[in-house]
Amino acid sequence: MNTRFKPLLLLLPCFVLTAQAEPDSRDLEQQLARSLQAVGENRLDVALNEVDSLLRINPNFKLAQLVKGDLLLARSRSISDFGDAPNAPRDLVQDLREEAQVRLHRAQQQHPVAIPRYLWKLNPKQRHVVVVDTSKSTLYLYENVAGEPRYVTDFYISMGKKGPDKVVEGDQRTPLGVYFVDSYIPRQKLADLYGSGAYPISYPNEWDKRQGRNGHGIWLHGTPSDTYSRPPRASNGCVVLSNADLDRLGRDIQVGTTPVIITHGIDWQGESDDKERAALMRSIEQWRSDWESRDTERYLSHYADDFNAGITTLSDFAAHKRLVNSGKDWIKVKIENLSLFPYPTQQDLVVVDFEQHYDSNNLSNRMHKRQYWQKRDGRWQIVYEGAA
Repeated sequence: MNTRFKPLLLLLPCFVLTAQAEPDSRDLEQQLARSLQAVGENRLDVALNEVDSLLRINPNFKLAQLVKGDLLLARSRSISDFGDAPNAPRDLVQDLREEAQVRLHRAQQQHPVAIPRYLWKLNPKQRHVVVVDTSKSTLYLYENVAGEPRYVTDFYISMGKKGPDKVVEGDQRTPLGVYFVDSYIPRQKLADLYGSGAYPISYPNEWDKRQGRNGHGIWLHGTPSDTYSRPPRASNGCVVLSNADLDRLGRDIQVGTTPVIITHGIDWQGESDDKERAALMRSIEQWRSDWESRDTERYLSHYADDFNAGITTLSDFAAHKRLVNSGKDWIKVKIENLSLFPYPTQQDLVVVDFEQHYDSNNLSNRMHKRQYWQKRDGRWQIVYEGAA
């Protein structure tokens, strides 16, 4: 058979079957790979049986529909390309070719053993964390096991039509950074485009705003009722999963707590991360201790010259702290539920999230605080601080 399935089939020698407890993206990708492998071996009936089985499970799986169309067409003539049906929309066919490439890459990949370097420390309340790798069209779910991230599963995703690294409203790009799930919107309150639900995330975050990035409405959401999945680049900037995968993911999402880290290519933890994490932890503890000491200048030395807290500059912040601390006889500061997330797009920048318990002779308060610490000239300094 004269066909150009071969560029896709080159991915298949490393293909390994794995058993999973319930159908998800990987099960379907493995079945798709079996179908295309059978095509490569010219066992077209076997290939057709596999793709028919896929379509019985998900009749709206457009990629499987395309493969079936090619297989039926191959019975009557040679086909010269993937998606060779007469008058097929070229842009749609190209989208599905890209989806096939991504899914076959995913089918041959083993589960990650290493830990993404963005997960330096999880607090006990963060039972799961999401890491999205836009370069692989994949969302990874990790579980917090006694403070250590452990891989659970992963899902195929679509991102913005123009790719990653969102800058401005309407650029159809998916943001890169450290975010948190803000809320949940059920199917009943959504247009069909968003599928079985949506989880808005905290874009733009504090660092995005500092960099002049804007826009809004970045969600994790599902697909329309007549669509199983969308091509790798298909949204206006959101991260899109199949409805079944979104529902599975939703079981482990905690609104207001679950971190969502979006990167373009994952860096993995190494020994240097252990050293830097320990150094940052020491700096955070020294900041806390200096605050308790009421030595305001030593406390302020932890803040970078370009520090800001929203619209508050370092000079205004320092003047306020000097005034407040002058009225204190004693201060106690306790930090709980601390988490550390190195930023995926900015070297030596870490999002520090914690619950702060502040007590003094004339004031007591509790707050959820977020800081951004950056390593400058060999020492960690605070470049942003505010309520989370």
